[in-house]
This record gives sequence, C-alpha cells and structure tokens, in this order.
Amino acid sequence: MNKQGFLYKVFDLYYDGFRSMRLGRTLWAIILIKLFIMFAILKVFFFPDFLKQHAPEGGESDYVATELIDRASP
Repeated sequence: MNKQGFLYKVFDLYYDGFRSMRLGRTLWAIILIKLFIMFAILKVFFFPDFLKQHAPEGGESDYVATELIDRASP
C-alpha cells in the first residue's frame, strides 16, 4: 500500500487513535450497546409491523398506494 496516499493516512490516523485510547473504548462500547437496544429491542416491543397487520400478503404496495391516494384527495 502506498504510504503517501490519502486513504492510508486516514486509516493510519484512526488506527493509531483507537489503539491508544482507553476511555474512548468504553464510550464506544456504551454507544454500541445503546444503539443495539434502540434498534433491536425497542423495535420489537414498540414498533409493530403495521403492514403485516393491515395489508394482505403480497399486496403491501397496493395498500400503501391506496392509503396515499385516499389521504391526499380532499
């Protein structure tokens, strides 16, 4: 790899930064855990699959199109 290239310099900057930090690793772990909780666990309990409950199987696009047209017309 060309050590003078821009991508190498960017990679080296981040690699060296993450290798030497201690508190930052803990903070990144907390951030990743929070993201996992928000997107994996909360989605299951608080955001049900609306289309699966209201649209027939295979007709999801027709259901969405009908709803958009009905709501847009006065």
